[in-house]
Amino acid sequence: MPGIVSRSICFALAALGPWPAAQDPADRVQEALRNRIEAAGYPLAMSVRGERIYSTQALPTFYERRVYAAAWSDGHRPLPAAWELLQALRAADREGLRPTSYHLLPLEASLAGTTASRPGTWSATQLVDLDLLLTDAFLIYGSHLLAGRVDPMTVQSEWIAVRRERDLIAHLETALAKGSVRAALTDLLPDHPGYRQLRDALARYRALAAAGGWAMIADGPTLAPGDSGPRVVALRRRLVVTDGPLGGDGDSYDAELEAAVRRFQARHGLDADGVAGTATLTALNVPVDSRVQQIAVNLERWRWLPENLGDEYIIVNVADFSLEVVRAGRRELSMRVVVGRPYRRTPVFSDRITYLVFNPYWHVPANLAVQDILPQIKSDPGYLARQGMKVFRAREDSTFEEVDPGSIDWAAVTPANFSFRFRQDPGPANALGRVKFMFPNRFNVYLHDTPTRTLFEKAERDFSSGCIRIEKPLELADYLMRDDSNWTPEKIRAAIAAGAEETVRLPKPPIIHLLYWTAMADEDSTVRFRRDLYNRDAAVLAALSEPPPTP
Repeated sequence: MPGIVSRSICFALAALGPWPAAQDPADRVQEALRNRIEAAGYPLAMSVRGERIYSTQALPTFYERRVYAAAWSDGHRPLPAAWELLQALRAADREGLRPTSYHLLPLEASLAGTTASRPGTWSATQLVDLDLLLTDAFLIYGSHLLAGRVDPMTVQSEWIAVRRERDLIAHLETALAKGSVRAALTDLLPDHPGYRQLRDALARYRALAAAGGWAMIADGPTLAPGDSGPRVVALRRRLVVTDGPLGGDGDSYDAELEAAVRRFQARHGLDADGVAGTATLTALNVPVDSRVQQIAVNLERWRWLPENLGDEYIIVNVADFSLEVVRAGRRELSMRVVVGRPYRRTPVFSDRITYLVFNPYWHVPANLAVQDILPQIKSDPGYLARQGMKVFRAREDSTFEEVDPGSIDWAAVTPANFSFRFRQDPGPANALGRVKFMFPNRFNVYLHDTPTRTLFEKAERDFSSGCIRIEKPLELADYLMRDDSNWTPEKIRAAIAAGAEETVRLPKPPIIHLLYWTAMADEDSTVRFRRDLYNRDAAVLAALSEPPPTP
């Protein structure tokens, strides 16, 4: 009887067909990924192993495009790309970024003791966690390499960035298909020698920090050639760390030490007089860790720039008080500039110079008229006449009529009842000089000449109300008009000599970038630091330490 029952069961089971095959491991991971992502909603609200997922829109879109198939495993174990990304994340500090911002610790814990050739044994849950963390790490780190970790407008309202863009989801798909994750991340970096040189500088200064940096020079009076003593010894030792060996007597401020001080001063935008005064000693005593942070901040600023600065462009570095014209990678023209005072900061943005104005009138902005010109008039009745300024009063129909400044009771005029406009005629005293270079923008800033030439001799030149005064206006006009036969250098000077205002459109409007770099590196590995004129570095540094923003 038992045998008959067993055979009957076997025949019945055979009639039902073969047993269903066990679910494929890759299908199990795919199904688990779908369930985890769909349960988290859109935009995504998810944590994995205690780590917040930051790419709340890009990550679900990435998996939806691939029908939730795992990106970093085959259903059994991680793919080599997982270890490749881990290595790339470990090197994030090379770019001035924090590796721990990209799930480095949980990823290292997950992959600990395993390699691409010996991946170990993994459950579906472990593979799903790993997939989500790796994808989020790539998307977040990639977005930071591409466009910066910080949105500059959240820390400086007068900073307008033109950031690079890329479809990071497609970029990741291509990287996985080609097995080139690290190369794909490298491809997102700014492709400019200035960035690479500054990144090399970061490595050098980190090495200096690891070696102990440099000792501080004790407070005391100015050190000058001919001096001697322990503070001179400390000065020499300090310069040896960053500038290389120095000859001469260790305790004497000799010619060799004076030359080294001059080089240091030039690198730091100081008066290169060879005397270690207050400003020089302050710069010498900036700790190496602070210089490392300063370089990291300026690497971040590079990542805020457009994909391409242009084949021909003008750069104004506000913190360096300098202007350069670059064409095909070569510097064609350079000059000193005067920029805005700390309470009237020159903004940062990119635009195109579209026209020039010879012998410009200066239509005084309303805020300057009230804050600067009105007090001058009240204290000096002859001020307007000497400055060649005319006064216009507002009418009821919102137009303006010229009035005799002598007919106005200036003592009774206050900021509250001020209803005038001031216009300065062209001439030797005109605040804009002989020519202005226009790139219309919401900040109403531009480049212009100035009658106050002595300011260019100062090391730090923050004296303007936001616009940029340039040292060589005629040379810049000649360069920009070089392809227009109607405007030779001789004709430009003749037009200026005529004294009448004239507007001239540029045949090829060049790109202009107003930038703010407090650390730069040259081709010869020289690192140049500048004082943080507007106290902008600290805000960027603090933002770099916060949790990653959503890309």
